[in-house]
Amino acid sequence: MQQLLYFLKRFRYFLLFLLLEIVALSLTVNQHLYHSSKVINSANSITGGLFEKANSINEFFLLRGENERLSDENIRLKHELEQLRQLKQVVSDSVQRFNSQTIAYFGAQVINNNYTRRNNILTINAGTSDGINRDMAVVNSKGIIGVTQRSSAHFSTVLSILNSNSKINVRLKDSDIQGTLTWNGKHYNSCQLEDIPRQAQLKVGDTIVTGGKSAIFPADLPVGIVKDFEFEHNLYKQINITLFNDMSALGYVQVIKNFRREEQKALEQESNN
Repeated sequence: MQQLLYFLKRFRYFLLFLLLEIVALSLTVNQHLYHSSKVINSANSITGGLFEKANSINEFFLLRGENERLSDENIRLKHELEQLRQLKQVVSDSVQRFNSQTIAYFGAQVINNNYTRRNNILTINAGTSDGINRDMAVVNSKGIIGVTQRSSAHFSTVLSILNSNSKINVRLKDSDIQGTLTWNGKHYNSCQLEDIPRQAQLKVGDTIVTGGKSAIFPADLPVGIVKDFEFEHNLYKQINITLFNDMSALGYVQVIKNFRREEQKALEQESNN
């Protein structure tokens, strides 16, 4: 407090002069319009400049935040673009795989099953609207069932393997010995194996699968096992096959389409002419 009083005492004349100058300047500005406008303009210029500098500083800090936001947005968009690129590649690969596909499977259900006649025909609940056409293999998880014969929009008939007109290329599973699966019309759980060469080392219990020479059935589909056979005069005469499938109790099935069947048939017909 003593220092403040000492300061006021020492500079009392200067402070009084400064106070009188302020009063005189204030009276001059208030009494004269010209001086008042000059002071106001000067003040506005100074305060405007200060506001402009403050605004620039504020925009600088806001710009940093905006740049961070744009950077984050750019990263997000790049991430989404990469996801779209990967999805496009997956779709492209899927289309290429489909175009190069040779086999397709279609689901269906047996709705009519004949197995007591000599020429049995099945009916399934899938037709042309489901992609089913003539001469397509019909199977289930246990083995082969037959070949599609005729199709409407929503149904198809199937030539059962229990049909005297059915002839399917098969082979012994553990060898290249080929034969033909037929049916003699006697038992619904048993078919016959023909055209087996006499040099074949056939045994009871041997597994029979599709041979793969047909344009309808793919290779290695299960068929059945050798039940018994007759071998006379150095020839196989009667070979009975117990089917894996219970042909009296068929439910859901798969229909197999070979996309290259027509190409194979056309080439074979051309070669035979």
